[in-house]
Amino acid sequence: MPSTAAASAAPRRPRLGPDETDPFFAPQPTRRAALPDPAPLATNLARCVVEIVAGAREIEQIARWVSDDVYAHLLKRVLIAARAREARGEVARRPAFTIGSVRVSEPSDGVAEAVVVIHGRARSRAVALRLEGLDRRWRATAVHVL
Repeated sequence: MPSTAAASAAPRRPRLGPDETDPFFAPQPTRRAALPDPAPLATNLARCVVEIVAGAREIEQIARWVSDDVYAHLLKRVLIAARAREARGEVARRPAFTIGSVRVSEPSDGVAEAVVVIHGRARSRAVALRLEGLDRRWRATAVHVL
């Protein structure tokens, strides 16, 4: 049984302030070899983002696949689109579109950048995504609908 003097001499972890995080519990970067192919996730995320902005899908459905910044940005965009639909007297509908080409490049280990082209009835759009490997899965850290 250790003495109380030995127990009090043990090093203590420093206390962190409210805006600091312990690096042990922060998201851990993951190398590319431990991650799946990013193309299916990019395609599905692009589809979901377009449906979310159109009001046909809830944003909470992709919360685990996007960073907090992306979630906040999409939430603002959803609110703006909902107000615009309401001002025009439109009802949210599931958009009719097909997935076109999907291009994925990997500029560094554990990072994938993708562009998914979506063809609608009236126009085509591109959804640009940056995926980063965190905690052994891909997470979108940037999403832009062009």
